Amino acid sequence: MLQSLKFYGTSIDILDQTKLPQEERWIHCTTAKEVARCIVDMNVRGAPAIGAAAAYGIAIAAQERKHFNAEDFVKSMNEVLDQMSQTRPTAVNLFWAIERMRGILNLPLATEEFVRRLVDEAEAIAREDIVVNRKIGENGETLIPSDARILTHCNTGTLATVEYGTALGVIRSAFAKGKVSQVYADETRPYLQGARLTAFELQAEHIPVTIVTDSMAGYLMQQNMVDLVIVGADRVASNGDTANKIGTYSLAVLANAHRIPFYVAAPMSTIDWSMTTGEAIEIEQRSSEEVLTFGGQRVAPLGVDALHPAFDVTPHRLITAIITENGVIHRPNSEAMKQLVKA
Repeated sequence: MLQSLKFYGTSIDILDQTKLPQEERWIHCTTAKEVARCIVDMNVRGAPAIGAAAAYGIAIAAQERKHFNAEDFVKSMNEVLDQMSQTRPTAVNLFWAIERMRGILNLPLATEEFVRRLVDEAEAIAREDIVVNRKIGENGETLIPSDARILTHCNTGTLATVEYGTALGVIRSAFAKGKVSQVYADETRPYLQGARLTAFELQAEHIPVTIVTDSMAGYLMQQNMVDLVIVGADRVASNGDTANKIGTYSLAVLANAHRIPFYVAAPMSTIDWSMTTGEAIEIEQRSSEEVLTFGGQRVAPLGVDALHPAFDVTPHRLITAIITENGVIHRPNSEAMKQLVKA
């Protein structure tokens, strides 16, 4: 199975997802600053993968500072954590991973023990992600009907996680049970994560996939070509409102209009219990150049500007169910979401 991250203790290789599928290029990072740049530049993307990469970057920084005294070590490491938190604002797994690492810095430890614990924690975050994704796949597979024709958006597979995937993990699990007859992958403008990455992953596993432009979703549903929609998430509010790649909200509205189930697959670490609704989720605004150009070539007239919010928020009322490793919440709302904590 594909990998997006390879950790070597004092360095990390990051698969450059901006070059796939034409080129398999690995970026060798030996500092936390280099890892942070890879997150900003979307060489690594997908909420769980971002969280794991950030944790690895922090572990690398810890080893660079192993000769510091404990007080200076903690001060310097907290600066590293603060800098890492500035990379991308929407994906809550980033902050979840950072806070796990910060919790260790709050302990009364010697520098040598700090370093060991931070490296162990980074590796634990990665291992746990694999287990969690496979459980999400198992829980979600039960919702998939026979001969399912599935529409998905962006990329939520191995490349977006440490291994296996969230929404794509559900598709993998369902395909293994013989339930999937067709996957439609939205191209997902402007970074084309669906056309480049999701299609790449599914083709590698011989899962039937057809790429469609983002604007074709309504046509497919109108023609009765889609049985369900399943997407991932970068942040889920405590009432079930969900932030995901731009274009997800449009899919949810279309699915609702056509009475097609709309599922969100995400780990518990993606739920931000401090946010009561999705209105509080900060939406990353990326460069307009990423919209105005295509394949390195400008496609819009000079002097014309563009908007580029990287995410949108889908209200919980449009979501049929949220699939996590702790179980499935049908018709999510504030009260229903609490059942996940009890699971």
